[in-house]
Amino acid sequence: MRYVSTRGQAPAVGFTDAVLGGLAPDGGLYVPQAWPTFTRDEIAAFAGMPYTQVAAAVLGRLAGDEIDADELLAMCEEAYATFSHKAVVPLTQIGPQTFIAELFHGPSLAFKDVAMQILARLYDHFLGKQRRSQIILCATSGDTGGAAVEAFRGAKNVRVVAMFPEGRISEVQRRFMTTAPEANIACVAVQGTFDDCQAILKDAFQDQALRQAVDLAAVNSINFARVAAQAVYYFTTAAALGAPDRAVNFVVPSGNFGDAFAGYVAMRMGLPVKRIVVATNSNDILARAFATGRYARGTVQPTLSPAMDIQAASNFERLYFECVERNGTETARAFEAFAKAGAIDIPPAALSAMQATFTGVAIGEDETLKTIVSTLNETGELIDPHTAVAVAALRHVDLEGPTVVLSTAHPAKFPEDVGRASGVEPALPRGTASLAGRPERFDRLPGDADTIKAYVRAFAEG
Repeated sequence: MRYVSTRGQAPAVGFTDAVLGGLAPDGGLYVPQAWPTFTRDEIAAFAGMPYTQVAAAVLGRLAGDEIDADELLAMCEEAYATFSHKAVVPLTQIGPQTFIAELFHGPSLAFKDVAMQILARLYDHFLGKQRRSQIILCATSGDTGGAAVEAFRGAKNVRVVAMFPEGRISEVQRRFMTTAPEANIACVAVQGTFDDCQAILKDAFQDQALRQAVDLAAVNSINFARVAAQAVYYFTTAAALGAPDRAVNFVVPSGNFGDAFAGYVAMRMGLPVKRIVVATNSNDILARAFATGRYARGTVQPTLSPAMDIQAASNFERLYFECVERNGTETARAFEAFAKAGAIDIPPAALSAMQATFTGVAIGEDETLKTIVSTLNETGELIDPHTAVAVAALRHVDLEGPTVVLSTAHPAKFPEDVGRASGVEPALPRGTASLAGRPERFDRLPGDADTIKAYVRAFAEG
């Protein structure tokens, strides 16, 4: 398997280099040079298969011959042994032909664990073979940082610097990062928004001197291995509901578009996907883009669903690249323009290609709160605000056939808002209940790229 940049100015690389590099040297994102596919019979065989075996099959198809199949299966078994549910991603029915995929049974209680736990094993495997170490710089809107810290804490060959926007994530989300005592973990509260953190991350990765000095790596969803690992649960849930004989709809609470793009990846690999509904909060850049064809940054609004408080969705570049028929020059032009002006107009043919699969829906705060309580009353299921955004979006679209809502976080990560809406205060699961009593450790820094880059250098040398 070879991987190319969405901006067309970087050489093709193998899976190992795509994973360890994260962002391509030309500022683009890696995608497979050609999409590998599964046959209908292979997809049908996923029904009832252990999650770890499906994960090894999907990741193996995307890794090619760079990882031994038995070694990859062992990595998957080790990664998903950290989950509290044997099914890893169980399905719960909430209505006729409507299901919730519970993605929150990992150690940080968020869907990011599904990808991050296997990514940590891949890093350990690749870096060990190359006898090298790396610094992972991570920008989080709430859950990526906690998942990265849980996955990489104590790692021999990796140090992690996790940036989060100060005051814009929940206390539980913050504590999953800041209470890790291991010396290979550093957390930074950035004075600004997640978009500021993400811009700093991209600036750092385009600083070639810094990348060479500290061997910088990324585990945000700009890293294709993250997206690849998330594609697995599209296959497992769809197969459980009758794929490939029945096409399945997915409703995805989305900020950075990585989770929704993973559904597109599964579709390109042969999974029959009828429609992917991208549910956003009031930070609705994606909903507006799919509706109007104009991808335009707005002002980030703090909401009840902070992991989605994003006005620049990194993975949208991957979809744009695919829908302009893999024209790297056009993709580079568009996203360089977006970086400067904050807006691009999607070419009509590309927009039509996007709309063939994707629908965007924006949900307000009042509807989010009402959906938490109505879901509890109607189904007995207590859901977090991000999942509520997706469940609410169902009322705004007309979908036929089985539909899966991706539930991206445990309600206990947002106890105040869930309790206020429902009258029920969600408890942290056993094993994480002591989180509130652990001491925190983090640094506060301005939202300035040079300051953060100097901090990364110092941490690497320390």
